[in-house]
Amino acid sequence: MQIHVTDQSGTRHTLEALEGFRVMEIIRDWGLNIKAECGGACACATCHVHVEPDWSAKLHPMRDDEEDMLDQAFDVRDNSRLSCQLLMSEDLDGLEVRLAPGTERDDQAAA
Repeated sequence: MQIHVTDQSGTRHTLEALEGFRVMEIIRDWGLNIKAECGGACACATCHVHVEPDWSAKLHPMRDDEEDMLDQAFDVRDNSRLSCQLLMSEDLDGLEVRLAPGTERDDQAAA
C-alpha cells in the first residue's frame, strides 16, 4: 500500500504504508517534516493535513475530539483532518494528502 504526501514546500512523496498504522506515523517514520507533537493522542493539531477531495468520502467520519483540535489549527479547510486519526487500510491505498502550513518541526520550519 502507498500514500502520496505533498509536503509544505510542494514536493510530492510516495510512501510505502502498512495496514493499521496511523497516516501520521507513516509520514513521520519516512522522515517528512511533520511536527506530530502528541504522537497520535488527538491532543494537538500538529499533524494537520488537507485530504484530496476524491478521498474524503472514503474516510471514517470525524469525531468530536478531532474537530475540537482542528479548531486550534491554522488554514483549516473542509478537507482538513488530523493524520493521527486516519488509520491505513486497503480502502486508503493511494491516499493523497498535503501537509498543512504550521505543521513543520521547529528545527526545519525555515529550511
